Amino acid sequence: MADVAIISGSVSDAKVTDKVKKVLDENGVSYDAQILSAHRDPDKLDAYIKTRTVKIYIAIAGLSAALPGVIASKTDKPVIGVPVSGTLNGLDALLAIAQMPKGVPVACVGVDNGENAAWLAIRILKLKD
Repeated sequence: MADVAIISGSVSDAKVTDKVKKVLDENGVSYDAQILSAHRDPDKLDAYIKTRTVKIYIAIAGLSAALPGVIASKTDKPVIGVPVSGTLNGLDALLAIAQMPKGVPVACVGVDNGENAAWLAIRILKLKD
């Protein structure tokens, strides 16, 4: 069982995903990394969320960045969104992640800042200690 699920919306998000993995690896935190789009793979994403026993989700997405919000709407576990830079330098993704409706919370880190997402996940995990 992994502590953290790292879900990216596209193969093109790999550079940000690698940043998350590096920090988690350096700190001995277990994770499972998947590429599952909220738009292209909604059924696979839903099945993944329903069948995993992770403690925290890190969702990496650009453009419309629906992935973190979709995950948050399907779980009561913490979700950390990482906006990815794109045609609008990540501003579109940042706003999509930060502007969630009440009752669907998503923590949001800076654009392309996978490291901070990992550090936040580590701090959340330490709450049990």
